[in-house]
Parts: sequence; structure tokens; C-alpha cells
Amino acid sequence: MNPVTGLSLGRIAVGVASLAKPDLVASSMGQSTGSPLMTQWFGSREIALGLATLLAKGPARRNLVVLGMAVDGADAATAYAGVQAGQVNKQIGTGLVAVAVGAVFSGLLGLVTRTKRTSKAKAEA
Repeated sequence: MNPVTGLSLGRIAVGVASLAKPDLVASSMGQSTGSPLMTQWFGSREIALGLATLLAKGPARRNLVVLGMAVDGADAATAYAGVQAGQVNKQIGTGLVAVAVGAVFSGLLGLVTRTKRTSKAKAEA
């Protein structure tokens, strides 16, 4: 499966879980489960970004992958800062950083794979 497609489907799955079971998702991210609002906002963002990327073609898809990488990079930095500030348990925070950095690399892999496919197709034409 194309890394971008897999990442997009993963975003949608996490988003749906965040909307349907915000307390469960929040607790797995080391957050209190008192108010589901932030988790549901996160879920809506993930669904929107995943769907938009899946449906986009050409340069628009590439731009959405880059946007997703920026969002995931910001998520990694925020999780790291949360650990440093003592707001997030170190073990959970490390997992959150790893997931976000993995998503950045998945997006990068998708861009590299797409560029190679596009170059090969142009060479064969």
C-alpha cells in the first residue's frame, strides 16, 4: 500500500475513534478524560486531513501531504514539550512523539515514492 494512502486511512481511523470514544483516546494519550472537546477537535482534524488527502490528485495531494507532515511535526514538538514540562508522562509522551515522527516519515516516504514513480513514467513516455 502507498504510504500516503496508509497514513490517510490511519488518520481517518484515529479521527473516528476520537469522535466515538474520546475518553478512551484521551486516556491513551495520557490526558484527563473529563472533557472530550479537545479530543473530538483532534479527531475532526484527522478525519478532514485524511479524507482530503485521499481524494486529492496531483499537486494538491502533494501539498496536503506536506501540510500533514507540518501538523505531525507540530504534534511531535508539542508532545515533547509536554513531557519536558511534566504535563505528559514520559513513557506516553515518548510514544506520542514516536507516532508523530513516524507519520512525518511516512509522508516523506510517500512523497519520495511519488516523485520516483512520476519520474519513471515521464522517462518511459
